[in-house]
Amino acid sequence: MFTFSRRLVLATFAVFALVACSPAKPTFSSIDVTGADYAKGFTLTDHNGQSRSLSDFKGKVVVLFFGYTQCPDVCPTTMTELVEVKRLLGADGDKLQAVFVTVDPARDTSELLKAYMINFDPTFVAFVPTADELPDVAKQFKIYYKKQVGKTPTSYTMDHSAGSYVYDTQGNLRLYSRYGAGVQALAQDIQTLLKNTP
Repeated sequence: MFTFSRRLVLATFAVFALVACSPAKPTFSSIDVTGADYAKGFTLTDHNGQSRSLSDFKGKVVVLFFGYTQCPDVCPTTMTELVEVKRLLGADGDKLQAVFVTVDPARDTSELLKAYMINFDPTFVAFVPTADELPDVAKQFKIYYKKQVGKTPTSYTMDHSAGSYVYDTQGNLRLYSRYGAGVQALAQDIQTLLKNTP
């Protein structure tokens, strides 16, 4: 006949056994936004003139960034860092898909964006929302952009959000990587996602 204290010990042991058998939740350097109800996807025209969706990249970890080709610092830095992240991933480098969405469709033509992508990595893909599509996409992804007038009508700049969204291989939004977080941290986060996504 079990005493109450023995039952308690056995119940406690069972709980610890269940916890021990449960897989540990992965930890990330980036902000974990798993389950967020925004930035779920889009269907836009890519730099090759094809209508595509984020779901087309299932099987790869997608890093999505908003910017524009005439950006003087943040955009080329981010793109260069993504090239380095791909290199750091080694054999898993082909499982990374960099996606660039322009916030300057007036100047960023498909041809210009294609050349811009090739300059960094020919596997990177750029999307060109129309002037009508851009506000809705920005709202869905909670990104900021604003035109800043230049000395001439075509010399304006664009203020914009600088972080990147990271999706796992099943197309689920998982992380928000802050600008300047570093290539090592992002590469490690991507490796963690690759190991922990079915």
